[in-house]
Amino acid sequence: MQPQPTAALRHRTVEAPAGRLHLVEQGTGPMVLLVHGFPESWYSWRRQLPALAAAGHRAVAIDVRGYGRSSKPAATGAYRMLDLVEDNVAVVRALGEESAVVVGHDWGSTIAATSALLHPDAFRAVGLLSVPYAPPGGPRPTDIFGQVGGPEQEFYVSYFQEPGRAEAEIEPDVRGWLAGFYAALSADTMPAHGRPDPHFVTRGGGRLRDRFPAGVLPAWLSEDDLDVYAGEFERTGLTGALNRYRNMDRDWEDLTPHRGAPIKQPSLFVGGALDASTTWMSDAIDAYPTTLPGLSASHLLDGCGHWIQQERPEEVNRLLIDWLATLQG
Repeated sequence: MQPQPTAALRHRTVEAPAGRLHLVEQGTGPMVLLVHGFPESWYSWRRQLPALAAAGHRAVAIDVRGYGRSSKPAATGAYRMLDLVEDNVAVVRALGEESAVVVGHDWGSTIAATSALLHPDAFRAVGLLSVPYAPPGGPRPTDIFGQVGGPEQEFYVSYFQEPGRAEAEIEPDVRGWLAGFYAALSADTMPAHGRPDPHFVTRGGGRLRDRFPAGVLPAWLSEDDLDVYAGEFERTGLTGALNRYRNMDRDWEDLTPHRGAPIKQPSLFVGGALDASTTWMSDAIDAYPTTLPGLSASHLLDGCGHWIQQERPEEVNRLLIDWLATLQG
């Protein structure tokens, strides 16, 4: 069926615990809240907004706090998961809705999952892209990540922990760094098997970009698209985005009461078979019968990397729309 024309994108800001949150919405009907990951913006959902609107939904894509046109609190601790969850609740309420389906990608997947876990009244279903749900708990995150990589290389999450360190690498050439980072995790441009892994830096002065592909853009990313992303981060800097990683231990402490907790609402998972997130966290996917008892389906898209809704928009749109249709009853 040919999608029907929909209204234009509508930009607005709403009051939220962050101060203000910028969002873009399209369509009318049941609300679907779209939450992006690192290092992206609402623009990552540009191919989902019109498709969801044409299918009869009110699609709403936010700039997560610290990104784009949303507020950027100065304190590192202002980017803890509990605060981001309350931002999501505030958006639903500010738009006059009682509840929404929340869908997230990358860090947005974790934010969406935690939103559904803590506020089942506000989020009646949850869709997770690329990063699987793993219940709160386990060892302290920085202890885990500090052990990854061994004596010669450092895991990127550990590299991001020290304020200013990653910013010093990225901000002198935001556009070039983003191009390399997007290419490094895309199916058609990621380093070949056996090449240095772009999720690590060489200890003793290495940079992430030393392992990125150079001079190539993935098929899903045009020069104009890259300009949009780069323009936002050149204006805002990267600290707000990186502060999400700097709160992982705070999140671990904050969510202690919910250790091991399942998400019981209807859920969907879609990942890329070539994405490190789905291979490193394969045990989390295997545990879905226990951790996501309301799971409708779990899909791994062959030949797909990390930027799933941009690499494979038609397929992801179809999976989302078909799943959303099952929630209407």
